[in-house]
Amino acid sequence: MRVPLRGPRSPAWRAWIRWTAGFLVFPLAGLAGRAVAGPVDDPTSALLGGVVTGAVIGAGQALASSRRLSLPRWAAATAAGSGLGLLLGAALAGYRTDLGSLALMGAAEGALLGAAQACALPHTARLRWLWAAAMPVLWAAGWTVTTLAGVGVDARFTVFGATGALTFSALSGALLHRLLPAPVPGRTTGPHSLREVAA
Repeated sequence: MRVPLRGPRSPAWRAWIRWTAGFLVFPLAGLAGRAVAGPVDDPTSALLGGVVTGAVIGAGQALASSRRLSLPRWAAATAAGSGLGLLLGAALAGYRTDLGSLALMGAAEGALLGAAQACALPHTARLRWLWAAAMPVLWAAGWTVTTLAGVGVDARFTVFGATGALTFSALSGALLHRLLPAPVPGRTTGPHSLREVAA
């Protein structure tokens, strides 16, 4: 007798934990951006550092997305949005590193980053404009949390530190699930949705 058994489920909280754990890529991305462009203290370093940092973050997020995001599209959109956004944000903040200036820089970068990423969301995404609207707030929150945590923001990194990244990833992960729910293997009809066990 063959008995169909449902495969292991991938509940929403597991997808959220995986996305949130992706915060670990942010410090690596910041180091990569700084290695290539140095501290963010002029337009060239802001643009180049932002592009490199965004490419690393985008690739890491796509890998942590439980196959909901296209790695090439998401990495490219994040690189472009981060590069242009950091260029704009740093200029608006006058390359200052006080709390207000970094929050302003984060909001400006988040606006361009959110718009670029919203365009890279899959066609099945619901209310993608919410992602674009949330990124200025969440990116500014990342810089705010990092600054309040006492991280050395005077070093002018291209992205906020691990504490801000953890906050950002946890909040953005909840939003991503609302816009683009993770697939549940038990509800699909693909080859991995059912297993047959001979008895």
